[in-house]
Amino acid sequence: MDVIPAQVQSEPISVRNSSRKWDKKRFRQNVPILLMFAPVVLYFLIFRYAPMAGLVIAFKNYNFHDGIWGSPWVGLDNFRLLFTQPKMIEIIRNTFVLSFLQVVVGFPFPIMLAILLNEARKMWFKRIIQTVVYLPHFLHWVIIGGLIILIFSQEKGIVNHWLAPMLGSSFPFLYNPTSWITIFVGSGIWKSAGWNAIIYLAALVSIDPALYESASMDGAGKMRKIWHITLPSIRPTIIIMFILSVGHVMEVGFDQVYVLQNSVVSNVSEVISTWNFKVGINGGRFSLAAAMGFFESFVGLFLVIMANRVARRFDQGLW
Repeated sequence: MDVIPAQVQSEPISVRNSSRKWDKKRFRQNVPILLMFAPVVLYFLIFRYAPMAGLVIAFKNYNFHDGIWGSPWVGLDNFRLLFTQPKMIEIIRNTFVLSFLQVVVGFPFPIMLAILLNEARKMWFKRIIQTVVYLPHFLHWVIIGGLIILIFSQEKGIVNHWLAPMLGSSFPFLYNPTSWITIFVGSGIWKSAGWNAIIYLAALVSIDPALYESASMDGAGKMRKIWHITLPSIRPTIIIMFILSVGHVMEVGFDQVYVLQNSVVSNVSEVISTWNFKVGINGGRFSLAAAMGFFESFVGLFLVIMANRVARRFDQGLW
C-alpha cells in the first residue's frame, strides 16, 4: 500500500484541485506564446537536427544509386583517406590561422564600437553612425568582394592609383599573402563589427547610471569609468560571445574566402569550406566532404567545451 506524504495529506483536496486548475489556466494563457515559438522549434528540428542523420555518409561509400542508407559501409576509411590528401595539413592550418586572426583581432572591435556609441551624447550623430556601421552587414559578400577588388586591384584599383606615382609601381595587394590576409581580416571586421555591437549596446543599457554618477563624484574620468564600470558590467556578455566565437574557429566563411581568393595566394587562402566545395561537391566525393564536415564539427565542439571550462573558473560558463 502506497504511503502518502504527510505534507500532501495535510493539504486540502480543494487546494490541490485548484493548483491543477491554475496550471491548466496558465497553459491556456501561454498558448499564443507557444504558437509563436513553434516555428522556431520546427526550424531547428527540420534544418538543424534532422540533417545530422546525413553524417552517416562520412562512414559510407556514398553513391546516388544506392542512396544514403543503401550505400556500402566503409567505417573510418574516409577519414584515413581524408588526412592523406595532398595539402590537407596546409588547409587545416589556413583555417585555424584565419579563424584565429578573426577572433583575436576582430573580437574587440564590436565592444569598442558599442562603448563609443554609448558614450555619444548627440542622438542625431549616434543614429547616423549606427546606420553607417550597420549597413555592411546587409551587403552580400559578392558585393563586398567587388568593392574590395575595385579598391585594391593592382591594375585599376583606387589605392594603387594614388600609390603608383609615389612608389613607381603598383602593389599587388590581392596577390601578396600578407596583404591578402590583412584585407581578409579587415573586410570581415568592417562587415560584422557594427551588427555584433548591437548585443553589447543592449548589455550597456542595463548598467545602473548611479554607478557612473558615483564615479564622477569620486573624480573618475571617462577612461576610468569604462575600465572599472562599463567593462566589468558587460563581462558576462563578452565571455558568452567569446565562447560562441571560439566554437566557429573551424568555420571560416565560405563566401568571404571564395570571393577574395585567387590561385596566387592559394597557399594561405585555401580553407576547409572551399576545399569541401571544390573536392566534395564539384568533385562528387560526398563521403569525403561529409567526413571533413564531421571532423570540423568535432573540433568546434571540443573548443567550445574547453572555452566553457575556462569561463567556469570565473563563474561565467554557459553550463
